[in-house]
Amino acid sequence: MRFDLITIFPEFFRGPLDYGIVRRARDAKLIEVAVQDLRAFTHDRHRTVDDRPFGGGEGMVMKPEPIFAAVESLIGLIGEAASVARGHGENSRGDTAIVLLSASGKLFRQESARRLAQCERVILICGRYEGVDERVAEHLATDEISIGDFVLSGGELPAAMIVDAVTRLVPGALGNEDSAENESFSEAWRRGAGLSARAPREDDFSVLPNERGILECPHYTRPHSFRGWEVPEVLVSGNHEEVRRWRARAAIEKTRRNRPDLLAAGTGGNANTSGERG
Repeated sequence: MRFDLITIFPEFFRGPLDYGIVRRARDAKLIEVAVQDLRAFTHDRHRTVDDRPFGGGEGMVMKPEPIFAAVESLIGLIGEAASVARGHGENSRGDTAIVLLSASGKLFRQESARRLAQCERVILICGRYEGVDERVAEHLATDEISIGDFVLSGGELPAAMIVDAVTRLVPGALGNEDSAENESFSEAWRRGAGLSARAPREDDFSVLPNERGILECPHYTRPHSFRGWEVPEVLVSGNHEEVRRWRARAAIEKTRRNRPDLLAAGTGGNANTSGERG
């Protein structure tokens, strides 16, 4: 699997992708990460990548020409041929996803990571300034993604996060494949805890409230007693069925405490909110 990161700050990625699972996956040739300097695809003396927006407004907006040129050079298509080949969103080219990190993108979730992990190639366009010419989103990107309801200075940090999240799902990237199958938001964690898709009753902790998932259950390790705080006795009881039920109950309680939005019946979430500026 290959990631291409298009950015005006290529040196940014010298650190974040050189550690942990991403580094091991790169060393094992499971993934390839290439950083593309957007300014290399400009044609003027000043290597200009931004301009003032039509209609006025504060700040500058990233121009479409160098972004189209960068992506089209990577996928080997030019002009309208690239627009036709790219498709739209989940119906995009089966082997390549072109992701625009955008303040107006759909919220990135674990399901997004699973979908991108099925691609042979993921191209991540890192926005900056006040945004990106809308024609990039409309006619080039297969996906427009935000990582959360907060503002960042650019798309580089979100891009690094997406590379990490997707790499974890690449077969062989983790030392123990069960690690990715038993985490927050994973389908296997729901099944292993006996969780389904109907809304839970107060006395029924064996079900999942909705398809968006729940947080992973709390974990404890030695010592059994730490500063007077004890490990729940059920975890050392040896009764696997009671442990399973406790974990399901504790996971839902933790989700209710930290992420009640995941428990809201029928909640789809506002997908058109910002995780990063541009």
